[in-house]
Amino acid sequence: MYVTVTSLKCYVCSSTPSNDYCNRNVEECQGPHNTCMTTVDILGEVKAIVKQCSSMKTCAGAEGSASLDANGNGNEVTCCSSHLCNISTATTIQLCVWLLSLPLCVLTLIMKQDG
Repeated sequence: MYVTVTSLKCYVCSSTPSNDYCNRNVEECQGPHNTCMTTVDILGEVKAIVKQCSSMKTCAGAEGSASLDANGNGNEVTCCSSHLCNISTATTIQLCVWLLSLPLCVLTLIMKQDG
């Protein structure tokens, strides 16, 4: 009995503003790359998306040091390890920006009531 082992497949792109463009290119990851890594850099309205094959250790390290500020600027890194799992980034980014903005909005309302 033979077991067929297939390499992980990830969407790949380098520094594109559109997730749709990123999802046009698929790459078969070569060992030791066992993770799909997505990095989204945000500065105001400008977004740069990078998708690539990575090792879990490298991706986890980048994910741990990624952060967005109160204005939604910075970067986010996501890691996943199933075929073509890095198809989307927009929902996560929009949710993070919204969640980071919420305390600022509440604080602004409180300050207006006190003033």
